[in-house]
Amino acid sequence: MIANGSRPLGRPGEGNGVEITERTRLRRMRENGSHRREDLDAVLGAGFLCHLGVVVDGSPMVVPTVYGVDGDVIYVHGSVASRSLAQAPDGVVCLTVTHVDGLVLARSVFEHGVNYRCAMIYGVPRIVTDPDEKLRGLRVLTERSTPGQWEYARQPSRKELAATSLVALDLTEASVKIASGPPDDGDSPDAELGLWAGVLPVVTRFGALVADPALPAGIEPPAHLADRAGQVLGEA
Repeated sequence: MIANGSRPLGRPGEGNGVEITERTRLRRMRENGSHRREDLDAVLGAGFLCHLGVVVDGSPMVVPTVYGVDGDVIYVHGSVASRSLAQAPDGVVCLTVTHVDGLVLARSVFEHGVNYRCAMIYGVPRIVTDPDEKLRGLRVLTERSTPGQWEYARQPSRKELAATSLVALDLTEASVKIASGPPDDGDSPDAELGLWAGVLPVVTRFGALVADPALPAGIEPPAHLADRAGQVLGEA
């Protein structure tokens, strides 16, 4: 299967862009790529789960973790990244965020693909040690996944804060790719095969809340949680 789509994004340098380096230079399917900050913000704003690629004990490791964005900084939760930084303080990491929007089902397997939105961010991260910044970073991380939960739940104690690993990475070296649309073989000889072709959408939706079995009777969920049931991830 190959990636599909023909949605043109802004050219590098258009608008408020991010740094273009040899790591983020778009070489393949450049018409689907962008270095515009607004495109990066849109991909990051549509989710809360990322994959962080680091080198630990000499071996590459890709770790799923949650993130939150505050201005030009993305915060990620994870002790693995902290271990990596302890071994190589100047080591570069790669952070990716991907959303799958649909399977592109063409008339031939060769033309099958995936509609997606993805961002790739490179840089030398830093371990957040300042208590105020760590608290702020954990807040944006929590609010990214569950808006309203930071003020509703008990916030971290000093002991819990000290035991939490938080890593910060600047949003200065990044690229975005987006693929969308129908199959590309509608005007090919395969169109005469009489086979169905199109897109099978993929949607991530929040389900109904499931209460903790230990929850005493009479405690109802707050509105900021109850209202999310049925919502599509990434939609307001």
